[in-house]
Amino acid sequence: MRQRSLIAITAALAAGALTLTACGSRDEDGGSDSGGGGTTVVIGVDAPLTGDLSALGLGIKNSVDLAAKQANKDKVVDGVTFKVESLDDQAQPSSGQQNATKFVANKDVLGAVGPLNSSVAESMQKVFDDAKLVQVSPANTNPALTQGQDWNGGKKARPYKSYFRTATTDAIQGPFAAQYVYNDAKKTKAFVIDDKKTYGAGLAATFTDEYKKLGGKIVGTEHIDPDTKDFSAVATKVKNSGADVVYYGGEYPQAGPLSKQIKAAGAKIPLVGGDGIYSADFIKLAGASGTGDLATSVGAPVEELPSAKEFVANYKAAGYKEAYEAYGGYSYDSAWAIIQAVKKVVEDNDGELPDDAREKVMEAMQGVTFDGVTGKVAFDEYGDATNKQLTVYSVEGADWSPVKSGTYEG
Repeated sequence: MRQRSLIAITAALAAGALTLTACGSRDEDGGSDSGGGGTTVVIGVDAPLTGDLSALGLGIKNSVDLAAKQANKDKVVDGVTFKVESLDDQAQPSSGQQNATKFVANKDVLGAVGPLNSSVAESMQKVFDDAKLVQVSPANTNPALTQGQDWNGGKKARPYKSYFRTATTDAIQGPFAAQYVYNDAKKTKAFVIDDKKTYGAGLAATFTDEYKKLGGKIVGTEHIDPDTKDFSAVATKVKNSGADVVYYGGEYPQAGPLSKQIKAAGAKIPLVGGDGIYSADFIKLAGASGTGDLATSVGAPVEELPSAKEFVANYKAAGYKEAYEAYGGYSYDSAWAIIQAVKKVVEDNDGELPDDAREKVMEAMQGVTFDGVTGKVAFDEYGDATNKQLTVYSVEGADWSPVKSGTYEG
């Protein structure tokens, strides 16, 4: 979906070479197993493997598979073979909850990577937490998942100790975009649109708050139905509002057509969004008029990360049919964090998994730290990634081009 020169943008410094050899077979559900007996530890993957967001989900699945293969090849945990089992949530909370229940029922599952969508994560967290089964998401960005519903009201409280993530949150991404739009792009009148979902609405809200603080004016707001592709009525409202920029909280299947229809209505202004629109498919859907549209995404550009080419090469060598997309590096690191937690638990128990392995792995995750594909991987007291790097990208022709990289200055 994303060209490999582009999808590597989220990758960063890796600990040692990630050279891949054909050490195992990839089965139909993306499982990895190097054979050789010993104890099998299953890493679950929950992501949208079908539907509009499947390109992102398949990139997540494949990247976790790559991490498991590497761990097996290098015998990272003596006596343990890692296997990946992937379940499709179709970006639906109800499916995600069912998948979480299935993972909990499999005693060999000691950790799960995913999901993609924050709304799906909301449905899974309690299921995993009740079972003391660690979950690490490479893509969830809603702050409430780690800091509670009142995270923006000065009362941060971690809801679930089993939940971690390697991607930074909308508490940073939305304001980072607002600062770029107002200070750098000099856009002072914004029309804000969202898809009413957990991710999109939350992102739009954090953008709006910061944009207004900076002095920007919100000239209109609208919510769209993500199940439709006809946004002509909204496009007309944008045209009549006098906005010089549109901020959209949502994902690329809707953002692309929305951008195209806004331009067609006569509003020749950029559409800006978060990592949910940062996809080659957005460019295809937006068409030629999408040139100049902007997206923020987690991580730094590949040009600043020399060792990222190792990850790209290994992914390509593995023969996956799909690109690893925006969350590939974060998915690899999420799986690697689980692998490192399992390693500590095994080493602390004389080379064997204890009876309460799930709880021990969950506890070990809090202290996991390593140099990963996306940079330094570690978690704060809420389970959030300590890496807060973000980048603004602009559509130039048929590709995304990095414009500015940094962190939100609050």
